[in-house]
Amino acid sequence: MTTLRVGIASYEDMKARTMAVARGERRIAADEPKIWFTSTESFAKVLSAGNRDLLRVIVEQAPSSLDELARITGRAKSNLSRTLRTMEGYGLIRLERGERGRIRPSVTHDRVELDLPLTASRKAG
Repeated sequence: MTTLRVGIASYEDMKARTMAVARGERRIAADEPKIWFTSTESFAKVLSAGNRDLLRVIVEQAPSSLDELARITGRAKSNLSRTLRTMEGYGLIRLERGERGRIRPSVTHDRVELDLPLTASRKAG
């Protein structure tokens, strides 16, 4: 697996960066974060201890469906589905349709690196 590089930036900074890239004024460097969070709080919520535990269970148990994952973890399927969709949106997992339409979760990265500027926001350009 690979390392997912994430960053923290305000919505305005992310939008300015995206627009600069779209206009051809800026290129994304290979070592830049691929996923952005708007706050350290949102990052911490998505990668809470419980959610990291969930990722570990998915890797170790390789459940073939959300029903199986719900049985293994004791969590409600609706709660799992919501959590996994959020994690999928951040590129942490992949949800694939398997046999008989079952959704099978898989973890896409084994590490996350956080790029967190401590003193000032980054410039979009």
